[in-house]
Amino acid sequence: MKFFPRLRFFLVAMRLGSQDVLQAYRRSSIGPFWITIGMAVQVAAIGSVFGLIFGADLSEFLPFLAVSLILWGFISNSISDGSMAFVTGQAILRQLPLPQFIHVLRSMWKNILVLSHNLVIVPLVFILFLRSPNLNLLYFLPGMLLTTTFLFFSTFVLGLLTTRYRDMQQITASVVAVMFYVTPVIWQPSLIPSGTAHLLLGLNPFYHFLQIIRLPILGQPPTFENWALSIAMTLVAGLAAYFASKKYKNRLAYWV
Repeated sequence: MKFFPRLRFFLVAMRLGSQDVLQAYRRSSIGPFWITIGMAVQVAAIGSVFGLIFGADLSEFLPFLAVSLILWGFISNSISDGSMAFVTGQAILRQLPLPQFIHVLRSMWKNILVLSHNLVIVPLVFILFLRSPNLNLLYFLPGMLLTTTFLFFSTFVLGLLTTRYRDMQQITASVVAVMFYVTPVIWQPSLIPSGTAHLLLGLNPFYHFLQIIRLPILGQPPTFENWALSIAMTLVAGLAAYFASKKYKNRLAYWV
């Protein structure tokens, strides 16, 4: 019997997240599809410039870049928006006795919608270079579920910290900006030596979550290391979210 009230809360969060996307493009002729156009221009511009710098084969580099930028945008925006989830929803938080997870889920749903708009670019790039997916694409769904779960737990904790300590917003933004350059998003992992790669990428959580959703689209299975570390980090984030919720759930309304 408890399932239906919880389902209602999920629907409320999805509705709020959808309104956030529509509100951002209010009075626009093509609305949220500006998201897709902006990402397509970014992929074309960065692909052309860095393809020449790296001397890369565009038929390999551009699909890699398109998938990487789209998925990185989802991960980084989920963290940035999620860290401000409770601050953004402070009016609702003060007035309505809704579960706290609704505010994080609202932010997550908004970024899932943005991701769905941007993913339209991927088949267009694949068609341009005569590439086709294979059965490894099936790994995308469990990878996406695991990544989304990790982002939900971690942004719940970040949201609490940011609400209590507002400097956390700037710290989070700075960390995400730095990780963009040390994570293979606009450069391929094969460009760095194997010993350095293990040090730079093996301890990089962004890399492993990016791999379990990027590699299936590119036709490759994620490695055991990618799965194992992603699952371990999700469990740690889940425990942190559980204990943080238990300890601070009654204080959140006073912090906002």
